[in-house]
Amino acid sequence: MTAPTEPAVAVDAGSRFLRVARVDADGTPRLVDLPGAVPGEGLPTPAGVRGDRYAALGVAYAAYRDHCGTPGRLVLVVPHGEQARSAPDLGGPPARLLGAPHAVLALLRHAGGPPVSPVLVCDLGAAGIDIARCALVGGTVTVSRVTGHGPEPGGYGAAFDRAVLDGAGLAVDDPDVLRRLDLARAENTRRTEVALDRMAARPDRAERSADTVVHEVAGREITAGVVHRALARLTEGLDRALADSRTGPDRTSVVAVGGAARSGTVARHLADRLGPAVPLPEGTDPALAAVLGAALVAGGRVDAADRYPHAVAVRVHRIVHGRPQDGELLISAPGTLVPGGATVFAETDGERVRFGTATAEASGARAVRLLVRGSGAERGVPAAVVTVPAVAEERFHVGMRVTAEGAAHLVLQPLGRGRTGAHPPGAGLPPEEFPLGVLPVDGPPGAGPGQPLSQPPPGG
Repeated sequence: MTAPTEPAVAVDAGSRFLRVARVDADGTPRLVDLPGAVPGEGLPTPAGVRGDRYAALGVAYAAYRDHCGTPGRLVLVVPHGEQARSAPDLGGPPARLLGAPHAVLALLRHAGGPPVSPVLVCDLGAAGIDIARCALVGGTVTVSRVTGHGPEPGGYGAAFDRAVLDGAGLAVDDPDVLRRLDLARAENTRRTEVALDRMAARPDRAERSADTVVHEVAGREITAGVVHRALARLTEGLDRALADSRTGPDRTSVVAVGGAARSGTVARHLADRLGPAVPLPEGTDPALAAVLGAALVAGGRVDAADRYPHAVAVRVHRIVHGRPQDGELLISAPGTLVPGGATVFAETDGERVRFGTATAEASGARAVRLLVRGSGAERGVPAAVVTVPAVAEERFHVGMRVTAEGAAHLVLQPLGRGRTGAHPPGAGLPPEEFPLGVLPVDGPPGAGPGQPLSQPPPGG
């Protein structure tokens, strides 16, 4: 893909930090340094928008626009399942919503190819744990299952802080004490990790290492042992989420991201259960993986692979001026079919097209030919044929949907049998679906790898 000339940014909103990223001239995605930001973290999330993701995204975008101006392209990172909803109007270019698992995998794919499939994208954030089971199907990253765990109130970050402060005999709800804990943790991250690593490396001396002081907050010492016990809140929740997300005993590959993925203790816990994690690109902070991947998508450096990239049509027969003509009815434009998303129906001028299946004899069945058209192609190439019942006077809206597992279905929504039939038009009849399998990406079934969709096959 080629990078656009206009500025393009991505925004991610966590419960603790708001992050804005863009791609440098050399193609490297980086955080934007905004006034008031914590280096390497982003803007602290204002208390008034915590728990309201879209309000928080708006705050982060407004901070960027005030400091850097209006970008040409905007991508907002959201939980999986929300990427197909309408994006909020933030007063700039139309925003694109991108699910967090797709943003993370876009970062990996840009760095040197797709990871193994399937893969678990394990997001260990302050609010909770989200694990998405992802697979590469037909050139699209499908997410077949998402599980999440987060204690109330405040999520794992707040639970961890309370456990640390309680273990040190400090007030757990004092805002000043919490602020001092944040500062101490930022200043002594390396010391804490070294002490925790020693506890793991020498179990016979773990008790001695547990007494190592790693922080001092409000005149009280916080030891490595206190931090280690507090981390159990997260690792126990991680075990519950992993148990829910896995469908068998296989050691599925995992990508660990989010702030807690920085912890060597958490990484070791995850590796003990699933094996070593798929490495992020060298030097990538796991807390920034989603926003950096989204910045690459916004900047046109990599495709998100979260929706089918080509147009889908069906071959139709029309009567024009009394003469039969063959043609193509566009069902879905490129980039509109989302795995697990809603059905997309064929439309003309904003109105759904009515489609009939009756044969000349008004009986039997009709073969419906599905076509896929690549960018710049004048004609679609054959992708599948499905036989549907032909019913006299019956009319349908025709659509397509793609399951979460990546399988396409032709959808016929009955409108009723004319004005005198058993069902009046629009009576809410159930749709009929016809499985089509996985839609082609590089060419029709049976075509070689050198047969791209933009070039119809000979005689096609």
